[in-house]
Amino acid sequence: MKILVCISKVPDTTAKISFTDGDTKFNEAGVQFIINPYDEWYALVRGLELKEANNGTVTTISVGGPDYDPIIRKALAIGADAAVRIDAQPTDSYQVASEIANYAKDNGYDMVLCGKETIDYNGSQVGGMIAELMDLPYVSLAVKLEVNGTIATIERDVQGGTEVVEVSGAFVLSASKGMAEQRIPNMRGIMQARTKPLTVVPASGSSAMTEVVSYELPPAKTACKMVDAEDMDELISLLHNEAKVI
Repeated sequence: MKILVCISKVPDTTAKISFTDGDTKFNEAGVQFIINPYDEWYALVRGLELKEANNGTVTTISVGGPDYDPIIRKALAIGADAAVRIDAQPTDSYQVASEIANYAKDNGYDMVLCGKETIDYNGSQVGGMIAELMDLPYVSLAVKLEVNGTIATIERDVQGGTEVVEVSGAFVLSASKGMAEQRIPNMRGIMQARTKPLTVVPASGSSAMTEVVSYELPPAKTACKMVDAEDMDELISLLHNEAKVI
């Protein structure tokens, strides 16, 4: 069983966000970067569990420059067997998906796993684009994945219940919360990660279809207004005239 897991570099959720160049560029100065949690905790860990149960291999793939290498090494420390970094700066979802699909289609992977979205852009687009570009079935927002031979049984949450689907052959999946439990790399894994292969391949030249015009921070939170518990008229007035929720 050959499993390919897509991982992305994202800012830590505690990082202070700012922009430069007229609010057209994200300011990376002083920002701590991590593996996208949905990619790490769910897609990667479930891939490792399947590898261990089926005597397979897990390879991670990323689109990025040398600054991606530390997070790639963490994925190797967690248990991935090898890693591929496509040497290109990620610019939009289509470009990233195209680069991954162009590499994966010639390497015979049984499944391509990714997190449901990245925590910076929350686009939830790359998985579906990879599937389309590789002409493979796609299951999004999966919370459970079991494999029996060539048949994969996948559960996903839908409005009002749970949907169970079966896929025969290769497929692409985006993993959501519930797929697996987070793993912490141990010292042995960290030491082994130093010698595991991290292959850098040239980009295929895929072009982006979108561009960032500008970034904008959300408006600052307004001060809290205190209302006397006995003054229901003032509360209703504020909810109606200022908050406009009634």
